[in-house]
Amino acid sequence: MLSPQNRMRQSAEFSRVMRAGRRSGRDGLSVVYLDSSRGSGCDDEPPRVGFIVSKAVGNAVVRNRVQRRLRHLMRERIPFLPAGSLLVVRAKPLAASHGHDTLAAQLDGAIAAAKRPKDRRARGSHKGRRAHE
Repeated sequence: MLSPQNRMRQSAEFSRVMRAGRRSGRDGLSVVYLDSSRGSGCDDEPPRVGFIVSKAVGNAVVRNRVQRRLRHLMRERIPFLPAGSLLVVRAKPLAASHGHDTLAAQLDGAIAAAKRPKDRRARGSHKGRRAHE
């Protein structure tokens, strides 16, 4: 079980993360990460995680099972999140058919990608690409 101090429960927090956070996805889940510098600004608060498991994932039994699995996986990963950071984990329909190891690998990959700083050169303009043509 994930500690109550590490759970996001307020709609305003979810909205803030979804609006301003960095996104990363895999076929079974996606994450939105908001670090403490852009989040609440309080580095003394513990990191908090919220979960979104919609009806598209399955019936109530399936959704609850997926959410329990995700909570269990995040409990092991909370110590690696910076203090004051916020993370939303959103389950996709394929999450219900994935096993523990697959979900864990996808979660690790998505979190790592969302925490990675943006490479401003890779996006945006393509200056110089056709200069020699």
